[in-house]
Amino acid sequence: MLVHRKKTAGAVLAAVLLVGGATACEDGKKDGAAKPAASTAAAPSKAAVEVKPAAYLEKVKKKSEEITSLRYTMSGTAMGEKVSGEASMRMKPTVAMAMKMATPGATGGAESVEIRMLDGAMYMGTEGKWMKFDIKAMDPETAKQMENLGQASQSGQNPSDQADALLKAQDLKSLGDETIDGVKTRHFVGTVPLEKMRASLATATPEEKERQEKSLKALEGEGIKSLTLDMWIDEQDHTKQVRTRGTATKGPMDMTIKFLDYNKPVEITAPPADQVMDLGQMMKDSGGQG
Repeated sequence: MLVHRKKTAGAVLAAVLLVGGATACEDGKKDGAAKPAASTAAAPSKAAVEVKPAAYLEKVKKKSEEITSLRYTMSGTAMGEKVSGEASMRMKPTVAMAMKMATPGATGGAESVEIRMLDGAMYMGTEGKWMKFDIKAMDPETAKQMENLGQASQSGQNPSDQADALLKAQDLKSLGDETIDGVKTRHFVGTVPLEKMRASLATATPEEKERQEKSLKALEGEGIKSLTLDMWIDEQDHTKQVRTRGTATKGPMDMTIKFLDYNKPVEITAPPADQVMDLGQMMKDSGGQG
């Protein structure tokens, strides 16, 4: 059972690192070939096609500075695994995240796992049983991987990073107006080579450079050379939905993130103490022989 759970967790973490770390956006549903977003979409408006996409993306970047929290759903394929889930994230005053995701189980059913990150610790569990990883107490290599997960999650769900990535597409264009879950949006799309993303890091801030460098390494490690990004922007200049597509060594990556709301209270707490197995404490108790 633990082995299966670790496999599920591995797929979840990989999806977060790849999709979240794309500093891009996700959208649509995917089962092989790329398809339009699984939403109620109206026919593209001819008037909207005349709009300069860059102007909208710049507005998204500016609007993103005001974001303190957000909620979103994720679905699609990454690392050869189908994944789906939902998450809440708080950016201010301190960063915290709670995510529930599912992947196909070893016996054909779905296996789910919940991840919470707050106060320098990561909790992973299901059905009232949790494992705690104290990031600060881990060996340097493992701690770095956990930090990468947190930063990739922030990056991939950061609309500013998403808009910035799409602005680098030479074929950036508008596909017109579409309605998603009753919300009117404008749909933009473009393809960006990873080498162009890397070249742009020369002018990035130290924080952006560190965050996006880790994301690019995760993508390159899977053999991805370019990303096709779709972005749907609502009338408040917020990202409503994003889609990331690319070809990895293990097959197509096609992931969608749909933003449910922004700047609403997000409460993320640690699981009840009596449900948590602290791996670091277990190692101390066993004299490091665990």
